[in-house]
Amino acid sequence: MLTATVCVALSGAGLAVALLTAWRRRFRRATRIAALALLPIGLYEAGLVTLAGRVGTAVGSWATGLVLKPTVWAGFAVLALAVVLYVSTRFGDAKQVTRAERKAAGASRGGPAVTAGSAPQLGRSKPVAKARAKGAADDELSSEMGDIEEILRKHGI
Repeated sequence: MLTATVCVALSGAGLAVALLTAWRRRFRRATRIAALALLPIGLYEAGLVTLAGRVGTAVGSWATGLVLKPTVWAGFAVLALAVVLYVSTRFGDAKQVTRAERKAAGASRGGPAVTAGSAPQLGRSKPVAKARAKGAADDELSSEMGDIEEILRKHGI
């Protein structure tokens, strides 16, 4: 009941300000003020004011429980642990891909060859294939550069 009275009073005051603004021939501003003045009564009639009160009460009780209950802090500790574990596995995946790329690059440059039985693939065939393709592209590039150097030598450049 008190909420309804407050909302009606706020809307009435806002409409009075809109009327005074319109009296000064500022109709666009008066229309905006009237639109804002109708919000409190509209929110009350739609039930959103009481909903906001309930949400505020729920958040307040959760906050007091957060401060006073150790189980809530334990829950946050478990969430933090989950995030740390997830992030650490993401870094581990990046290191494994890097090692696979190094092995593939070493094999393409004449380094120790990686045989099919020497290391498990575990679904990492794409980076290895990319590294091998990159090594093959480097070989093609060096052979092309050799051809270009030979042509330049013939012409005395």
